[in-house]
Amino acid sequence: MWQQAERYPDPRVISLDPAFDTYRVAFSAVERLATGCRWTEGPVWFGDGRYLLWSDIPNNRMLRWDEETGAVSVYRQPSNFANGNTRDRQGRLVTCEHGRRVTRTEYDGSITVLLESFEGKRLNSPNDVVVKSDGSIWFTDPPMGIAGHYEGIKAEPELPHSVYRIDGASGEASVVTRDLKGPNGLCFSPDEKQLYIIESRGVPGKRIHVYEMSADGRRIGAGRVFFDAGAATIDGMRADIDGNLWCGWGMGSDELDGVMVITPAGRVIGRIALPERCANLCFGGRARNRLFMVASQSIYSVFVNTQGAVGG
Repeated sequence: MWQQAERYPDPRVISLDPAFDTYRVAFSAVERLATGCRWTEGPVWFGDGRYLLWSDIPNNRMLRWDEETGAVSVYRQPSNFANGNTRDRQGRLVTCEHGRRVTRTEYDGSITVLLESFEGKRLNSPNDVVVKSDGSIWFTDPPMGIAGHYEGIKAEPELPHSVYRIDGASGEASVVTRDLKGPNGLCFSPDEKQLYIIESRGVPGKRIHVYEMSADGRRIGAGRVFFDAGAATIDGMRADIDGNLWCGWGMGSDELDGVMVITPAGRVIGRIALPERCANLCFGGRARNRLFMVASQSIYSVFVNTQGAVGG
């Protein structure tokens, strides 16, 4: 049974290294904002409307939480089994759908399909997405969403596990990499000189890979394993302005469920313990200093003493 901490500081916000102390807000507790979902994903903050959107994949819907009233409502249903969400640099919603496409929601609410096939073959099940400052859209496309009928429609993959880039000007799609098994969450460093990608089906463990960007920012160069999560399941992530990675973490145990914070040097410095496995997260609120965490059936938040990097 969920119970919010009654005393400050909240014992669920844990410093594993003194370096994390500066990121804790002593008088902020982890709050549960909503529950009753089946599998939550893809949180995205709309500061101009003061609301959070997220996906509830098995229920084939997207939900909305309003900061001013705390009300939860259905934003879109059916959602074509929406998973990851972000906003482009014009403020429009960009969505990865397990219904095998990437879409953009226009200002008038109409939906534009950005990509649903590559070289004549259907995408697998687009998973997570980020938009770079040049307007390009980068997304992962593993086959997890078509593995069964729970989070999509069961189908045979037509393309390898891939990460793609959609050019912001031409709309042309290109392959970023096909070297990862189950590419999942991804984000850029604050200066966009590095791209982090989670490999969620890696053997023997789940890993974060980091790639140096090319001089023109259109391709990745040399890559390496940045962090090995071992037995833990690591899913989505976002960077803060200092380059730390805030990562959704878990696998059904008190020691793993929640959020882990990893420095640019690859050191784990902090943890936010949740009673459910955390799939993904984003920064929001007035100053982008409120961390929203989508965790299995529920949505949680906590204020932190940093800000999300622009575009995260």
